[in-house]
Formats: sequence, C-alpha cells, structure tokens
Amino acid sequence: MAEFIKIYEENPNPKEIAKVIKVLKAGGLIIYPTDTVYGLGCDINNVKALERVARIKNVKLENSNFSFICEDLSNLSDYVKQIDTSVFKILKRALPGPYTFILPGAKSLPHPFKKKKTVGIRVPDNKIAIEIIKQLGNPIISTSIHDEDEVLEYTTDPELIYEKWNHLVDLVIDAGYGDNHASTVVDLSEGEPVIIREGKGSLDIF
Repeated sequence: MAEFIKIYEENPNPKEIAKVIKVLKAGGLIIYPTDTVYGLGCDINNVKALERVARIKNVKLENSNFSFICEDLSNLSDYVKQIDTSVFKILKRALPGPYTFILPGAKSLPHPFKKKKTVGIRVPDNKIAIEIIKQLGNPIISTSIHDEDEVLEYTTDPELIYEKWNHLVDLVIDAGYGDNHASTVVDLSEGEPVIIREGKGSLDIF
C-alpha cells in the first residue's frame, strides 16, 4: 500500500517533502501534482524505477515519451543539445508554465534515454513539484495519470487516484483537486514552434 500524504501548495511542509525525497531516492514511484494534471514520476537517474514506470504504461523504456520535469532552465544542457537564442527566448517566456517542449536530446542523457533524438522538457508552475526536484537535486520523469473514463480522461480527485494506484506506486500526494487539462505540447526540435497538442497552455505566446 502506498503512503498518502497531504501537502499544501501555498506552503509545502519540508517534513512531508522529505518523505517524498526518501521514497524517490529508494527507487520508489510517486504521484504528484503539477500545474496541469497529476503525474506519475520517479527519479530520472534510477533505472529500476524508470523500468517500473515503463511497465505500468506498457511501453519499452527506450521507446517511452516521458517528460523530464526540471526545476528551471539552468541545467538544460545536461539533457538538451545547444539551442539557439530564439528557442531559449520562447522557453523563458513560457516557463514555468503548463507546457511541454520537445527539444533535441543531448549526448549526456541518462543511460536509458541515450538513443533518444528528442526529449520533452517541463518546468511546471507548481511549488510542490519544484520543491521536490530542488530537494532531490535532479529532474524526475513524468507521465500523466489517465482515467479509463473516456469523458473524463484525467482523474482529478487525489482520493480516487489513491484508490486506483495505491498498489502500483509507493506514495501519492494529496494537493487538492488537480486540473483535467494536460499541458500544451510544442515541438521546438527544429527551431520553429510546431504545436503537437493544444492543452492548458495558451498558444498566444507563439
């Protein structure tokens, strides 16, 4: 059974954040809030945890399209090839915010992602998510929590998420109701923005 802990976004409790970090460092999986839908995540550097997420999502790890959730843009070069000024300006304008940007992958990507030509980068506007990454010291990977209900698509109630996921993950964060609109996905791998999915993030900034 997973732990179920309450964390308030306005003022995330350091003791509760420490519990989350302990789970991540031990190779655990968490469900956590973002500025869009709740996400399933793990430490980007823990291969066993990454493989668990891939099994849950029924994909091969090397073929997965998990997003990298970053604290800010300062360590981008660890995961992304050098990008030009115009692309960086778009990132600066949009992040933190409800966008996933597809960018050319760097040679220094963590081992399971070495063959990936592109990676999805997210910097969510959510204090809990950012605090987790800050305390962990590196990004987490993330994939959205989908609902079987075709109308709903995303489960927004953390108690329902816990009921459904508590045997699959190690910790579920209750940060109140989530959104049911996913991030806007923008491909910047060729320099010019190409909208892959229109979500919560406004297209006006492009």
